[in-house]
Amino acid sequence: MVDFPQARENAVQPDPTTAEIFLHIRVVMGIVLGFGITRLLAGAAKFVQHPHRQRPDLVHLGWAFSLLLMLVHFWWWEFWLSGIPMWTFGIYLFLIVYTIVLFLLCALLFPDDIAEYTGYRDYFMSRRQWFFGILAVSYLLDLVDTLIKGRAHFEQFGPEYMIRIPAYVLLCLVAMHVTDRRFHVAFVVASLVYQISFIFRLFDTLN
Repeated sequence: MVDFPQARENAVQPDPTTAEIFLHIRVVMGIVLGFGITRLLAGAAKFVQHPHRQRPDLVHLGWAFSLLLMLVHFWWWEFWLSGIPMWTFGIYLFLIVYTIVLFLLCALLFPDDIAEYTGYRDYFMSRRQWFFGILAVSYLLDLVDTLIKGRAHFEQFGPEYMIRIPAYVLLCLVAMHVTDRRFHVAFVVASLVYQISFIFRLFDTLN
């Protein structure tokens, strides 16, 4: 490798502001999230394009909608990252891992091919341990993400937030091992109702 000591000496070191760093990282996160949203929308569109090829399943579609809402909400609440006073590579790496985990959930819901399964109900139930295992990890990452934004931000959500995270993780662990259809229908419906309520009660504005 050719060394250019004079070039290194004369190189101008960037001195970005916090806002510029946030915008730079936000773009990378947006690309990964965009892939996830595209996957969900393209997967859902198949039911309209080919209505007789694969029958939709209530539980599977419920989690697809829940995940779409989660991704949209994620992009909304991550604006609070603009208040971080000092960025590090560790924070950047964590956020990229977080968005990759969300994308993996999308890819699990709509794989490239399910020919070896009888339908989306059969596919989802056979892959439920992977899906709910990764979903549980995403809630733990959410906790870290909230702590990164500062103690004041964390405390503004009150005790409900610290009940919400372990409750979701526990339910995901149960869902990994339970095959009862009634439990899975109740879980996704209750999760959607609570998710919508949580967003509009605590995240309606960014003040």
